[in-house]
Amino acid sequence: MEEEDNYTKDGTVDYRGNPANKKKTGTWKACPYILGNECCERLAYYGMSSNLVLYFKHQLNQPSATASKNQSDWSGTCYITPLIGAFVADAYLGRYWTIACFSIIYVFGMTLLTLSATVHGLKPTCYAKDDCHPTHAQSAVVFVALYLIALGTGGIKPCVSSYGADQFDDADETEKKHKSSFFNWFYFSINVGALIASSVLVYIQDNVGWGWGFGIPAVTMAIAVASFFSGTRLYRNQKPGGSPLTRICQVIVASLMKYRVKVPEDKALLYETKDGESASIEGSRKLDHTKDLGFFDKAAVEIQSDHRNSSPDPWRLCTVTQVEELKAIVRLLPIWATGILFSTVYNQMGNFFVLQGERMNTHVGKSSFKIPPASLGIFDTLSVLFWVPVYDRIIVPVARKYTGHKSGLTQLQRIGIGLVISIFSMLSAGILELIRLKIVKKNNYYDLLEMPMSIFWQVPQYFLVGCAEVFTFIGQLEFFYEQAPDAMRSLCTALWLTTVALGNYLSSLLVTIVTSISTRNGSLGWIPDNLNRGHLDYFFWLLAVLSVLNLGVYLLVAKWYTYKRPVGTVRSDEK
Repeated sequence: MEEEDNYTKDGTVDYRGNPANKKKTGTWKACPYILGNECCERLAYYGMSSNLVLYFKHQLNQPSATASKNQSDWSGTCYITPLIGAFVADAYLGRYWTIACFSIIYVFGMTLLTLSATVHGLKPTCYAKDDCHPTHAQSAVVFVALYLIALGTGGIKPCVSSYGADQFDDADETEKKHKSSFFNWFYFSINVGALIASSVLVYIQDNVGWGWGFGIPAVTMAIAVASFFSGTRLYRNQKPGGSPLTRICQVIVASLMKYRVKVPEDKALLYETKDGESASIEGSRKLDHTKDLGFFDKAAVEIQSDHRNSSPDPWRLCTVTQVEELKAIVRLLPIWATGILFSTVYNQMGNFFVLQGERMNTHVGKSSFKIPPASLGIFDTLSVLFWVPVYDRIIVPVARKYTGHKSGLTQLQRIGIGLVISIFSMLSAGILELIRLKIVKKNNYYDLLEMPMSIFWQVPQYFLVGCAEVFTFIGQLEFFYEQAPDAMRSLCTALWLTTVALGNYLSSLLVTIVTSISTRNGSLGWIPDNLNRGHLDYFFWLLAVLSVLNLGVYLLVAKWYTYKRPVGTVRSDEK
């Protein structure tokens, strides 16, 4: 019995495929390698992406609106490709090999991007620092490199956080308590990388050269891969459970084929694997039946025609666990949808916040030193680095005394608080732009590239976005992992990441709509190349109003949500 206690109960295995030994694998022993990988990968990503809108504008000679749209489209794609990586991980390769293979693609993309900024013939011809004229072929090489990176990050983003959480056994109460802290420190490691990127690397790109600015992230990404492989012997691995999309389709098809079949009152009569057996899905615990979305229960009603030969036809008869997998995904969708607009707000940091800062005084005090506009993102990172330990060490213990909840706040409460804070970030940005434009108008600064108003007035809006991240993004990360069926965790993490993608695409769409409407009758519109003659504040007001409406919808769907229940757990009605 004591020997059995040395092994995990959640089905994880070691690198040789044997049951994972709790004393030799997982927990915080394995996490430093995973957190180190994430820190380096995020340094590479943000070091390349933070200043991308200015690279498009000044090196690829694109107008402000076009540069903004291209940045949003590429960034959005980086958060769509995780669906590919998640499917591969959950269905075939598992998280370890998915991270390894896609990381190599990532390194190739970073290398090509570096070459496009350094090798003669590949880099644009520049007659002055910001007067470059690339050929179509040179622009194409840049975008091929960027979309290789987007594919590479698609295998890393949905797997790394889930893989880290896999190192803690859900069946062990002591380990389970550490899992919530892992998500906080995982996000902390992301922002350590982002801190270096938005300070050192952005400065190098603006003042030394784009070749060094892209080359350092490429080397860092290679270090990230080495960090990940070095912890192989310590990792716990969840076996891939087969195609999650196939299982979802089977439940839908079986339910439709049995639309006339009546679901029995006694839900114990619904089809499931026998007691004492594991779920029919590799790497998954059984799930308890839940009352809502009852139509899908028809897929688990056993009738004579379901059996062909000795085994049931999976397209006609599904287990309760399989049905509950689909229900869990359906329940997540409304919460998922409300995250899209938050991601649109978040996207402004690498987009219009940078373009806004470019029109302000970037000197530090009275010195000749100029801070790159994208470097203000460091205050978002500092905000996250400040709030993560405050949340983990102060807010959680204090909240726990009042709520009685083990995490202080439920995941849904945490997300909601972040949505509220995000509204104030847009109000802060809008107020700043309104004041800036009044100064421009009063002093006739319309054609000044830099007005006297210091760029450091942007700090509050960056700091508020960082605070909102700690509540909403980390809350969503933990929520989608915890509420995902065991064999769909990479897929559900990828589903969460698509909110960031759609948020970027929504930003791009809003820019297109706003530009189309506001430039009628020959007007310059809200977002001209010279922002001193535009009304970027109107765009920030628009996002603030949409965020308020989004918060109202979120409160309704959060109240409706029913939490997932593995077999043997007690229902929690906490919201």
